Amino acid sequence: MIFGSFARNLSVFGAGFALLATATPALPQDGNDEARLRRLEAEVRALQRKVFPGGDGRFFEPEMTAQPSVNSTTSGKSTTAVTDILARLDALEAQLQRQTALNEENANAVRQLSERLDAVEGRGASAGGTAGSGTGTTTSASAPPSTGATRTVAAAQPAGPTQERLAAVQAIAKPQTDDSGDDEYSYGFRLWDAGFFPEAQQQLTMFVEQNPGHWRATYGRNLLGRAYLDDGKAKEAAPWFLKNYQEDKTGARAGDSLLYLAESMIALDDTRRACIALAEFSETYPALAAGRLQGQYEANRGKVKCD
Repeated sequence: MIFGSFARNLSVFGAGFALLATATPALPQDGNDEARLRRLEAEVRALQRKVFPGGDGRFFEPEMTAQPSVNSTTSGKSTTAVTDILARLDALEAQLQRQTALNEENANAVRQLSERLDAVEGRGASAGGTAGSGTGTTTSASAPPSTGATRTVAAAQPAGPTQERLAAVQAIAKPQTDDSGDDEYSYGFRLWDAGFFPEAQQQLTMFVEQNPGHWRATYGRNLLGRAYLDDGKAKEAAPWFLKNYQEDKTGARAGDSLLYLAESMIALDDTRRACIALAEFSETYPALAAGRLQGQYEANRGKVKCD
């Protein structure tokens, strides 16, 4: 009897325990489903706000506060890259603005300097006309006091050729033969030989530019360099000597130009380039170094100390 009662109680307890075991998980499951449903609805609303920005508040709830998620973590690299690009673009834009401002300042400074030079030249010309002389050192009574820069610019203005010089240049006859190119060169040679170096420079420049393929071209470029060198303009002479040498190393005056190039470098106190030109001359034109140009070659070597 007692055993039967105990058995019945045990079966009832077991049935109740089984019911409890099956019923208990149902409560949390319903709660989780409800939470997931609310979260999904909120995410849909947030997505709607992104797809339809500025949507009416009557239809969309305020967007949820962003929370850290796996998506934000995985997109960190791309976000950082975009941020870096934007920062670089901002920096480039700022640099461009600074450069533009600097260019405008430089252009303004050049414009002001040009205006000042024009004003100085105008005062110099006015003073020359008032004084009736070509020195350009006298200023007009109405002009402001002359500054040091003004005096320097005015003094640097070249005076025109005198009547005597014009007459002397016109006295040099220009050859008239069947070879017009040779006539132009010969006239430049006569001007140089008479010591009219500026006039020779002008004439020979015209010749070499208009007759680059003439057989006298190598003579013309070399003599043009000499016209500058003899006029005390070694810096202007050197490019012509170098060009004549490089244009045709077998030309009749290519060796001469290389030796005169060394002489120009000596005049410019450029010992290194002078030594290079002398070494190149002795190696490329040994016959000239030991023959027609030996005296000039040795004289130039004696002016510099080469390694």
